[in-house]
Amino acid sequence: MKIGIIVAMQKEQALILPLLSDATTVSSGSITYHRGFIGENEVAVMQCGIGKVNAAVGAVSLIDAFAPDLVINTGVAAGAGDEVAVMDMVIADRLVHHDFWCIGEEWGHVPGSPRFFPAKLPAIKETDGVKVGLIASGELFISSKNEVDTIRGHFPDVMAIDMESAAIAQVCNLRGVPFMCMRVISDSPWCSHDNSRQYEDFWQEAPQKSFAIVKEILNSIN
Repeated sequence: MKIGIIVAMQKEQALILPLLSDATTVSSGSITYHRGFIGENEVAVMQCGIGKVNAAVGAVSLIDAFAPDLVINTGVAAGAGDEVAVMDMVIADRLVHHDFWCIGEEWGHVPGSPRFFPAKLPAIKETDGVKVGLIASGELFISSKNEVDTIRGHFPDVMAIDMESAAIAQVCNLRGVPFMCMRVISDSPWCSHDNSRQYEDFWQEAPQKSFAIVKEILNSIN
């Protein structure tokens, strides 16, 4: 299988690249693709940049350049409720834009697309540290309980909040490419008074442990 992996930040990409064997680097314009194998799967990894516009451009570029059978988005996200904690993995069963509204439409529904974008689930069981549910995306770093409450007002079952995944899911839906998303919880604005500090501390203390499940999932895909 050909798998395209998109991350937003260099910190996230640095945790994925060591998983590649027979790695090579290919540049196309301003985009660098890291190609190789994870298990028996041919893989291309790219860093798209932060935010939904960068994510959409990256997804289109990856699909056009690599023609993947599956696109995966991974990285970190804010937790959105008591059911998730820092270092938990949230695997999306569906995704939504939490900051989109158009007159006459339900909140989050982009005309011409489903309100909730479907996501493919990996063959892994839900456990205390692995949750399956809704991931919401928007153009904000969520930094307070009030912001989480606003999003939960529209999407009460949201588990994680990021800035890219719904845009990638929308591109994949438009292009007919299966999509998978898994996000590690890096901070909890739902219950922390200083989640910006919590987020920074996460990168010093937790990445290798928290991204181990990403390696397990990637190795299990066939």
